[in-house]
Order: sequence, then C-alpha cells, then structure tokens
Amino acid sequence: MGTAAPQSIDEAKARAKQDGIEFYFAQFVDMYARPSAKLVPASNFESLMTDGAGFAGFAAGEIGQVPADPDIAAIPDPTSYTPVPWQPGLARFACDITVEGNAWPYCPRTILRNVLARAKDMGYQFKIGIELEYFLLRQNDDGSIEIADKNDTLEKPCYDMAGLTRRYDFLTTVSKYCNQLGWGNYANDHEDANGQFEQNFEYDDALVSCDRAIFFRYMVHTLAEQHGMIATFMPKPFSNLTGNGCHFHMSLWNAETNVFHDSADARGLGLSSLAYNFVGGLTKHARAYSAITAPTVNSYKRLKLGSTTSGATWAPIWISYGRNNRTQMLRIPDAGRIEDRTIDGSCNPYLAAAAVLSAGLDGIENGLEPGEPNRDNLYAASYDELTARGLQTLPTNLLDATRELEGNAVLRKALGRGRDEDYVDYYVATKRDEWARYHEQVTPWEIREYLTRF
Repeated sequence: MGTAAPQSIDEAKARAKQDGIEFYFAQFVDMYARPSAKLVPASNFESLMTDGAGFAGFAAGEIGQVPADPDIAAIPDPTSYTPVPWQPGLARFACDITVEGNAWPYCPRTILRNVLARAKDMGYQFKIGIELEYFLLRQNDDGSIEIADKNDTLEKPCYDMAGLTRRYDFLTTVSKYCNQLGWGNYANDHEDANGQFEQNFEYDDALVSCDRAIFFRYMVHTLAEQHGMIATFMPKPFSNLTGNGCHFHMSLWNAETNVFHDSADARGLGLSSLAYNFVGGLTKHARAYSAITAPTVNSYKRLKLGSTTSGATWAPIWISYGRNNRTQMLRIPDAGRIEDRTIDGSCNPYLAAAAVLSAGLDGIENGLEPGEPNRDNLYAASYDELTARGLQTLPTNLLDATRELEGNAVLRKALGRGRDEDYVDYYVATKRDEWARYHEQVTPWEIREYLTRF
C-alpha cells in the first residue's frame, strides 16, 4: 500500500499478489453515488478484467435501465486498485459500466471520462481536491438522531481540541488508512457543527479524486458502524447546525504546469486569464449545475440565507467570486486554484466534476469574463442590497434547480445522450420524482404551524 497506482492489468495483478488479495469488490455507482459491488474471488481475476462483473442494472439503482434490459457489466479500471485497509485480503476496483460490450451512457464515471476527454482534446488535465464533511451520530429507538459524542456541546465547536481527542481513535484510524493508500491525508479537524468532522487528502486527477471520494465515504460509513455510530454526509441533518459540504478545489494543468496560475495577475488573486474565463463559465452556469452539485431536497436547506447557531452557514448562495473569502460561492484560497463552496456531501462526485468542468470549459471556449472579484462580506449585506448590485442567488429548492438544468444547452450537451433521451432529461425526471415524493409529506412543522390556526 502507499505506492503509485498500477497502470495496467498486469501491474494490478502483481500488486494484488504482493498484497495477498483473495477477493475483489467490482464496484460502480448509480446516479445517487450509491456504491454497488460484487465480491469476486481472486482466482477469477482474468475473467473479471476481460468480461467484468454482471448485474441486473434495474435492481442496482438509477442507472438508466428497465427490467427488460440486458445485464450491465462492471469493467474494472486497473488504476483504481484499492486494498481495503481494515479487511486484509480484499481490494476494490472502481468500474465503468458497459452493456453488450458498449460504454453505457448512464454510468456517472463514464460521463466524467467523456468530459475529461474533451478537456484533454483542448490540452488540459482537470485536477481537483475534495473536502468531505460528515457527522458522527447515533440513532435512537424512535428514529431520531443525536450527536454521538454527548459532550460535544460547545456553541462554537470548530477546531475543538477536546472534541478531536474524544474521537481520536476513529479519526486517526481513518487518517492512517488514507495514508496507507497513498492519498496524503494532511489534516483532520472538528468542523463547525457539533459532531462534525473533516479529513483532507491531497488533490489529484479528477477521476482519481472522485474514485477516492466514493471509497472514503464507504470507509467512514463502515468504520463508524464498527464503532457503534452512524456517519452521514447528508447536507443538512440538523436544522440549527452547519451542513456538510463537499468543496471542490479546481485547477487545469498542461503537463506539469498549472495553467490557472499567474503570479503577475493584475487583480491580485494569482489567476491567469484562462482561469478567469473558467470562473466566468462557473458563474454563468451555476444556477443550472446546482441541480447536480446540490442534488437533493435536503441540499437547499444547507444553501440558504441566514445563519446557524455557530454564526454562519459556510455555504454561500450568492453567485460571486473573490479572494480568500468564505462568503463567496467561488473562493480563491491561493494562487492557481478555485474553490466551489456550494457543492455538498450528497453529490455524485463524478457528475459534479463533469458539470463544473463543462461549465468552466464553456467559459474558456467563449472567453467569458466574470467581472471584478467581490471583496465584501456578503453575510453582512441585505438581500435587497445585493440584488441591486446585480448579484443572483442559486435556486432555493431542487425543483427550481432542475428547471435551470433542463434549459441549459451547455450541460445538456456535455452530459451526453442516453439511448432515447439526453442524460439531463433522465436526471431531471428522477429528481422531480424525488421532489414530488418529498412534497407529498406533511411535516411536523406544518402540524405545529397550521393545525390550530385554521
């Protein structure tokens, strides 16, 4: 563990033999990024690599199949070889989906591959670092949830040393596993909400980072269960606490050169003109791609005006960019990279990466200018004041976000075509069904608000 990823099937086989691997997870994700897998004995390595693992696609979630369809085949990517640190003898391959030998256009990993190929044709490699926040909870017999650490009660618990100490065993186990895998875990912190944590690893090629994000969530869920807890990356599990982000730190590269970096930037942010065009694409398409980067009903309870108990949501809803300023949707924390703070923990990282890259590439192709950076504290300005300045907000709910996505030609083209529909239409239909199921529920808030009023 911890060495460079294998670059071929033969290298993956040799690495697995060295690691004593006896079984493989052939793993893929559906639209909701739920990992599905088959457990394959190592003796079947060659057939797994050649033919893949077969699944009834309709049973595996939202991946564009109906019961009458032929099986999907999950074809392993040998470069994604990941030994499972807590289970000796087991390794994971991230897979691309094919049907009858052809790439399946509803496979999120394939969709990202296609957009990355377009970037490569333009001369760019897309790299991202992903910050995944999560809560550690316990569920009560009545179905309610509570913070697992009953002593985690500070009004402002961010970076709390005592809170880190009480979760030392869990956090250090995750950290050690990340580093055994060669991911470069460099920080672990108590986040802004009670019971909330973040563990960071180094940025890499977008496909590699997304594969790692899927495995990281699986790892945290599994280890939390082993510790008698529940982990959740849900955007907003508590109404009064900060939600879970999945911030993307983005840059484009040409060989070993970060083409977003320019130390002579007249605006003082350390960005190149190409990076500003990329920002222009993000700001132009943000309302549409939010349906993918904030993809659930619950997402829009994190993306809201106002504040939390700790004093800030840390999830800006105004479409803006600026220097190292966390009230901006797009923060420039350092020269040569762009952070999107609106992406949340429920996203499918493959689809989210495909969406933001497509938006940014459109900005480059069309020379879109984002205007001057915003240097204000947007939490201190009123809604009327900011709209008067010409700023727009992200959509306020999933339904409105799907309407924006549905009408966006750039994202429609980028995400590709299914067998008889654009992927955008399939995605929108699925999400509108999710919205309808939510909208049919009568909530405790409605009972409290209306029961005796009328």
